Amino acid sequence: MGARAGRVVCDLTVSLDGYAAGPGQSEERPFGDDGGDGWGATLHGWMFEDAEENRAEIDLLGSARAYVMGRNMFGPVRGPWDRPWNGWWGDEPPFHAPVFVLTHHPREPQPMAGGTTFHFVTDGIGAALERARAAAGDGDVAVAGGATTVNQYLAAGLVDELRLHVVPLTLGAGPRLFDGVPRLRLAQVASRPARRVTHLTYEVLA
Repeated sequence: MGARAGRVVCDLTVSLDGYAAGPGQSEERPFGDDGGDGWGATLHGWMFEDAEENRAEIDLLGSARAYVMGRNMFGPVRGPWDRPWNGWWGDEPPFHAPVFVLTHHPREPQPMAGGTTFHFVTDGIGAALERARAAAGDGDVAVAGGATTVNQYLAAGLVDELRLHVVPLTLGAGPRLFDGVPRLRLAQVASRPARRVTHLTYEVLA
């Protein structure tokens, strides 16, 4: 894949027992049985209800120059693209950069307001990362999620920095960080407790 310019980073909010969402995810409850209304308000309240306390971490979330995400994070449509779906985020998604969506079903790029364009990649995580690196130039590429996609990149040794936002609740089941990932060596770079969350940053060594 050539020399690396920017880093590959990953931000993921997880419960204390390591789940990024609860079981039973659906279009009506995208975060499943998440201890709330199914829309992630409990897991992600630190971003929306305590935004100023967590401003530094929120700003980092939006600092990547390109993003990669799994199809499950993009939306609930499975199989061929048999109905319009442009993500959960409305007409102006928060990425403001190219986003490369992993899928098995081809689709033309979808430009959105605010500088986000969704590109649909059918030839695997390596190809998606290569395209994201080309789009990012010397900037960072962020693996946005969900947990299954993050685990694939961790297992392949493609993540440089892992930023976890650990929320003090347990979910007991659902998509879980590190499932299927071989043993990793990590170096803690930073940690910061806040009212609803503890922010942990690790360099992935091997």
